Amino acid sequence: MRAAPAAGGPAALVLLLTGTALSAATAPAAADSSACTHDFSGPQVCIRLEGRGATNSVTGIWTNPPASLAARTVSLFLDGRLVSTATATRSGRALTHTWPSSDLGSGTRVCVTFQGSARSACQTTG
Repeated sequence: MRAAPAAGGPAALVLLLTGTALSAATAPAAADSSACTHDFSGPQVCIRLEGRGATNSVTGIWTNPPASLAARTVSLFLDGRLVSTATATRSGRALTHTWPSSDLGSGTRVCVTFQGSARSACQTTG
């Protein structure tokens, strides 16, 4: 007659690992994303959304401003409508500004532009 496996034996370990794998596979994915303009002959403007679903913070980034430029006005647009302007300041080699996290809505086209540049970088919320 064989004894029953002890609790915590190989069968328990397999169940524990299976449950962990399933829970990790079903966790919601983060909505963090970024996009940049693709014409490298002028200002390189980028946007970064950080958050989940419709709630995100927005960062506008000018990656290659002139070395002498310490600050520049950056504008935030939602579905083509200007909603905010701010001053982007130098952080290393780039000018950046981050708007705090807020509910931007689902499927909203979010864009940033920098004063003096006709280029904009855009992302759509999840």
